[in-house]
Amino acid sequence: MAVDSVLRLKQQKAELISKYSKSCNIKAWVQMLNTIVPYLLLWYFAAISLQISYWLTALCIFFMVLFLLRMFVLMHESGHNSLFRNSRLNKVSGIIFGVFSGMPQYVWSQRHNFHHSTNGNWSKYRGPLGTLSTDEFSELSTQKQKSYVRARKLMNAPLAGFMYLIFNPRFTWVKGSLLLIRHLVLGKLQRPSASLKTIAAEFKSTYWSSAKEYRCMTFNNLMLISIWLWMSFLLGPLAFFIIYIISLSLAGASAIILFAAQHNFEHAYASDDEGWDYYQAALHGTSYLKLPKILNWFTANIGYHHVHHLSVRIPNYLLQECHQEYRHLFVEVPRINLSKIMSTFDYILWDIKARRIISVKEFYERSSA
Repeated sequence: MAVDSVLRLKQQKAELISKYSKSCNIKAWVQMLNTIVPYLLLWYFAAISLQISYWLTALCIFFMVLFLLRMFVLMHESGHNSLFRNSRLNKVSGIIFGVFSGMPQYVWSQRHNFHHSTNGNWSKYRGPLGTLSTDEFSELSTQKQKSYVRARKLMNAPLAGFMYLIFNPRFTWVKGSLLLIRHLVLGKLQRPSASLKTIAAEFKSTYWSSAKEYRCMTFNNLMLISIWLWMSFLLGPLAFFIIYIISLSLAGASAIILFAAQHNFEHAYASDDEGWDYYQAALHGTSYLKLPKILNWFTANIGYHHVHHLSVRIPNYLLQECHQEYRHLFVEVPRINLSKIMSTFDYILWDIKARRIISVKEFYERSSA
């Protein structure tokens, strides 16, 4: 059955993509406006609410989280060059959404594109949870096994969101820049005749892979720092950073939860290099999140992740329609509704032999048997 479904998918993929990979600039502009404008208005109301009621501030933050999540997904789509029809507009929108999201868009997209090209191949990419194989997990001490499980509990998602969207992009840029400056100074002292450009070209960093990535990181961080200073002046640093850190951390947590639910679920397809199949991964290693309509809007239809992994060229505003027309191809795609998303955090081990993701409970039951 699985072989037949994969074969049908391969046969009809070209037809599906040809029909639905048609971006619309008008729809993209509307999405930008109906996301950014309400978010800025929420900042205005949040600032006013501080003088009225902290409960009102909390309500503003709640909606800010939803709009930030939508911005992050639209940033992701700009990186796939599918939001707008025009590549330049995708680049500009990605930069804008990247500043709001706290993430250097181009750098993030380069890493994310690797995920798409290796989806379902867990020897290449272990996902946002850093999933261990069952063999690796069994080699850990009992204490380290417990630490591994605790670190992947859902309650840690806000901290992970803070690290993901606020701390890491700033820390890696600062640390990498200091190392670059050190390299330039030492290089100039050792070779006075060499140009700074030549010396800089010799610098290798684990934080960026090209000069373009570093320029993107620098622009993103300088823009953010400028906005932080301006907003701190307007609202006061304490009020601004409390709202900013809480909203962005929770938005990052939501993004991580969504991503995990789309790939770390019960018996999700998880191959190694040998026998890996891209289409199998799209059908059985990527979930279809059945979300309420309002959450589909705030997540820009990312719940139709199986369609997205079939082709990144299909814009978010056509994913649902594509899924409906070709639903006969997606019968075997795992369905996960809102109530089951939290349980996906139980599936944090990769069973290489069975080629699937399992829970720690299943691992222990099998080991004891």
